[in-house]
Amino acid sequence: MPYKIRLIDHKEPKWRATLKSLQKECLPGDTVYAPNNGYWHLVFGQDMVPVGFSGLVPSQRWSDCMYLCRSGVLPAHRGQGLQKRLIRARIQVAKENNMNWLVTDTHSNPASANSLITCGFKMFDPTEPWAAKGAVYWRMKL
Repeated sequence: MPYKIRLIDHKEPKWRATLKSLQKECLPGDTVYAPNNGYWHLVFGQDMVPVGFSGLVPSQRWSDCMYLCRSGVLPAHRGQGLQKRLIRARIQVAKENNMNWLVTDTHSNPASANSLITCGFKMFDPTEPWAAKGAVYWRMKL
């Protein structure tokens, strides 16, 4: 099935609702991350139905950095390389915004960690960790 990834206007009520709904479906144990700022992508499957999403927001710590804040794909569409495509889409947005770094974190998620490694991210230990205990931190120099 061909998938299309599109940057959407997260301020539009329809897309805000879609992003929140996909987060609940893809990440049922997590708190919904409010799509209040940054750049958000949707993955559209057959008949242009959203089947995945990702978010990219400015870092709260560094002015030349953005944070891959959230990403998910519905279970029926996993295994198609969509996470890697979403990572690459966010890398492109960060480059277009003249950023020097991308950062993110994972927690007990080998599939996401492997996708980040494939896309060029490296593990690092931040001097001031920001995520839950046990998180693994990732960064990429652009």
